[in-house]
Amino acid sequence: MASDAKIAVIGDKESIIIFRALGFDTIEAVTGEAVSRAIHQLARDRYAVIYITEDAAETVEGTIETYKTMAYPAIIPIPGRTGGKGIGMKGVRANVEKAIGADIL
Repeated sequence: MASDAKIAVIGDKESIIIFRALGFDTIEAVTGEAVSRAIHQLARDRYAVIYITEDAAETVEGTIETYKTMAYPAIIPIPGRTGGKGIGMKGVRANVEKAIGADIL
């Protein structure tokens, strides 16, 4: 990934505001329609990484699934302001199990 790769964060205002302060592009979106639209737009705009709060990710599982087989963007669930739900770890666990045939985590 080039050093000029674009990174964005999607989620509720309270969860993403710190990322804006760190220089990431942020998109406030909480409904499934708004989150899905934001992901598709960021993909068209060639963002390399999209961090998405777990609450927002739950509303668009199908949209996220669409991009799982593509190199970019990498869509990575992160805990929101209310804490983690384990969605990110669940995805890692599923990928490890698929790759080696057993859950070693």
